[in-house]
Amino acid sequence: MDGRARGAVMTGYVERAGLQVAPVLADFIETRALPGTGIAVEPFWTGFAAMLHLFGPKNRALLQHRATLQSRIDAWHQARRGVGHDAAAYRGFLNEIGYLQPEGPQFSITTTNTDPEIAEIAGPQLVVPLMNARYALNAANARWGSLYDAVYGTDVLGDSPRGPGYDLSRGARVIGWARGFLDEVVPLAGGSWAEVRGLSVQDGQLVAGGKGGLLEPAKFAGYFGDAGAPTGILLQNNELHIEVVIDLNHPIGRDDPAGIADIRLEAAISTIMDCEDSIAAVDAGDKVRVYSNWLGLMRGDLTESIPGAGGAKLRRLAADRSYTAADGTTANLKTRALMLVRNVGHLMTTSAILDRDGLQVGEGLMDAMLTTLCALHDIGRSDGQRNSAFGSVYIVKPKLHGPEEVAFTCAVFDFIETVLALPSHTIKLGIMDEERRTSVNLHECIRAARHRLAFINTGFLDRTGDEIHTSMAAGAMVRKAEMKSSAWIAAYEDRNVDVGLACGLPGRAQIGKGMWAMPDRMAEMLKVKIGHPRAGANCAWVPSPTAATLHATHYHAVDVRARQAEIAAMGARATLASLLELPLAGSRNWSDAERRDEIDNNAQGILGYVVRWVDQGIGCSKVPDIHDVALMEDRATCRISSQLLANWLQHGVISDQQVMAGLRRMAVVVDAQNAGDPVYVPMAPGFGGLAFQAACDLVLRGAEQPSGYTEPILHARRLQAKAARSG
Repeated sequence: MDGRARGAVMTGYVERAGLQVAPVLADFIETRALPGTGIAVEPFWTGFAAMLHLFGPKNRALLQHRATLQSRIDAWHQARRGVGHDAAAYRGFLNEIGYLQPEGPQFSITTTNTDPEIAEIAGPQLVVPLMNARYALNAANARWGSLYDAVYGTDVLGDSPRGPGYDLSRGARVIGWARGFLDEVVPLAGGSWAEVRGLSVQDGQLVAGGKGGLLEPAKFAGYFGDAGAPTGILLQNNELHIEVVIDLNHPIGRDDPAGIADIRLEAAISTIMDCEDSIAAVDAGDKVRVYSNWLGLMRGDLTESIPGAGGAKLRRLAADRSYTAADGTTANLKTRALMLVRNVGHLMTTSAILDRDGLQVGEGLMDAMLTTLCALHDIGRSDGQRNSAFGSVYIVKPKLHGPEEVAFTCAVFDFIETVLALPSHTIKLGIMDEERRTSVNLHECIRAARHRLAFINTGFLDRTGDEIHTSMAAGAMVRKAEMKSSAWIAAYEDRNVDVGLACGLPGRAQIGKGMWAMPDRMAEMLKVKIGHPRAGANCAWVPSPTAATLHATHYHAVDVRARQAEIAAMGARATLASLLELPLAGSRNWSDAERRDEIDNNAQGILGYVVRWVDQGIGCSKVPDIHDVALMEDRATCRISSQLLANWLQHGVISDQQVMAGLRRMAVVVDAQNAGDPVYVPMAPGFGGLAFQAACDLVLRGAEQPSGYTEPILHARRLQAKAARSG
């Protein structure tokens, strides 16, 4: 699958403005997405067709430019094989071919109308597969989370809960931990939160029984219920809210001297609803599921029936709450995360629409138009809750390669705004800094999007995959575990923040950091992930609502605004030279045991992810690693593993036979790890299934994949699997 498959046979399509459109998609657009927007069917299709025909060829030209640059880089390394890497000559060569762009004068972005969750509030950011309505609703409602539940149900205390029912002794430890948190971030003037005997509000200030008020009275934001006997106290620290829940009838509150039943934290401030790495959407029906969920979120009417022991429950978006502010006025408290949507990148095409030449259209182009169309239901709303109070649409664009592709994306957004009659720069752009050509040219990438930029983010996983692929011909790379200590990684993480600060993102846009991949290891996350706000990031990715609640404690501990000011005053901390330092193994000679271990580790990860993707259409899930540690896997992690093994194959570190033996060994392991899944189809002993074949392709054909991406192979095999079932 080369991303340009020709759809010569037009049967099964309906014609719209010269486009051949899958009926399920045409019906969704005309009967669900367009009604209520004020845009008529015929003008929409005319504008959409014009966009696809204008930008489709440009999209293909950009992809060809990627391939040309890669070919020249490969040839440069091959011509110098055996003489050692010359960093200065390499940098000169990258300048010569235009891979490195000249950096222009300093500037600041001019983005306007970004919501407070983007411009002002630092906090966790969830990323969730939009194809799953339940997950999407959970993520949107993860703006608030129970600290008691998050600590009780995880290993934060050093152990995990055992057995069913409530353990009183563990509960007491949780309460002590949570009260200690309050003492740190919203301390009382006269003692500890553990000693409070009652809570009330007098003259607009909190009164904690026996302990006076807050040490910093300005941190009292308001209350719920009556001032003399409130049902909740609302506190604020570093722009984030904390609710102390008071309920004398609650099993915990009735035994608490102050009646405190829970401590709830404002947690997932924003959520990226993902159309890309975390889902497996390969045809028109899949895409309509994705768009339908986004439409429901934007209209506010998405629901999902959740089966349970007491019968099914209907899950819906949470409603905002009103409270009495400290000054006595009634105020509104947001209960939903601000929702961004991540479109797919420029590479893949989709059979959902064929253009006038019978070519599949760019999936990213289709995403941009249709996710914005769905968002009209939010920005055009005159009453009720809105996602964006400022009438903005937030689209995160992954896998951009350099300033030209950023500029192309902005031009696409300009065109969409015209078609949909939106004010200029309504669509805000999030740049995923996860491809090497974007990292090394980040300053100019931001310049290209300076009027609509709302987000930059480091993505270690995809960035590592692209690092390996770009330098595939340079030599054998270090082992996967060593990548995190490579010089380029430290430079990448620092430089992303440095450039973002220098380009004026604070107060207008987010500077983000990547995912915590071990959702069951929250104690370790609490120790490690505080490094993200300390690094100057005002958002960082988490894998679950529970993780968001715990990660929120870091943003109470670190004043990110102040930290960004400190970092900006330091000046540039990383150099382009460090960022271009290749993670080559050099003359290292691994033992047979080390080679086998690296094969097995990567092969197991690839198989554990791919078998669910191809056979079950699961794009992201907790996948046990070779040591049975659950990791959140998506296409980015698969990209690293497949590219690393492909690199070692190319340089003779390992052989095809060793890889195949490892894949067969690990297929047995993965089968055992999935033994409890009733719909799982084992790969061993036949090793002939489509999932196993996909894993083999990802490694054995890894060096030839565009930018090392996994999508072409995974999509092709998933389509085969769906066809086999339907046939």
